[in-house]
Formats: sequence, structure tokens, C-alpha cells
Amino acid sequence: MLHRGRENTDGTGDGELTVPMAWLYAEYIADELLRSGDLMPPTSFEFRAGRDALALTVFLSDTDGELSGIRVVTQLETWLSLTAYDQPWQEWVQGRLRDLAGDGRDARDPDLELAGEAWRWLRETELLAPDLNAVPGGGAVAGEDEGPKVWTPAWQLGLPLGHLAIHLF
Repeated sequence: MLHRGRENTDGTGDGELTVPMAWLYAEYIADELLRSGDLMPPTSFEFRAGRDALALTVFLSDTDGELSGIRVVTQLETWLSLTAYDQPWQEWVQGRLRDLAGDGRDARDPDLELAGEAWRWLRETELLAPDLNAVPGGGAVAGEDEGPKVWTPAWQLGLPLGHLAIHLF
């Protein structure tokens, strides 16, 4: 994903770049959690789905606006509960993005913009995955690649992958 800086638009004209540090830090935390779990190759689309889902969870759960390295361990339980199977994660993400956009933040806030791009990718991208709801008929499936497959939104694959990575951490 391309990370771009933006010039300040506050009228100072100093030409400083606004760096999306909160999003980049959330993405870093998500990446480290997934890599430590060694669940997927880091070059796979599944890994990206897990990283983006976790990064959104980390970024959007930071209600104080101060992702602190020391607090990462204390946030694991929160992230586990948000990514749990029975939680309405998709609705939570949409609501938090809407709330943050309406909190008087600059519409061109680079953190919020990157979070929105990640959410769009997770919603609009479909990945071919094993159909866990299918009942194989007639016999045992020899290998993982031979069972029934279904196109699944990336967030539906990434979320459980992220949840498992948190457990393994």
C-alpha cells in the first residue's frame, strides 16, 4: 500500500508533511502480531486481509488518540473481544469510521484516509477460500486445495486470522 504525506492545509504555508503515524503504528502492531503467529506467508492476500483487519481494530479502538507501545499488551484483551466470532465487527468498524469523520477531524486526515482505504479493500476484495459451510458428499477430501471453495470478502478471512494471531501472541 502506498503511504503518502500531505501538505498542511492549516494556512501556515510551511509546507510540512502530515505523516499518518497513528495508522502506520497500528499497521506495524498488526503486522508484528501476524508475523509472530506465523499463520500465513507475509506475501499472501490472506496475510494482508489479516493485517488490515487487525490494523483497523487497533486504530479504531484507540479512543484516546495515543497508541502507546507500552499499552499494546494491555490492549490485547480488548482486541480479542472486538475480533471474536460472535461480535458485529463490520458494523463496529463502519460506526467508528463514521464517528471519527464526524468528530471535526480534517476530511483529509491521513490516518483516517488510510483506514478508510483499508476498509474499502477489505469490503470490496474477495478471496477464494475453503467453504466451511459445505458438507463434503461421498467421501473424505484428500487435501485442503481439493475441497469446495467459495469467494469470500477479505474481511471475513482476515478477521479470524487476526483473532488467532492475537491468541498466539
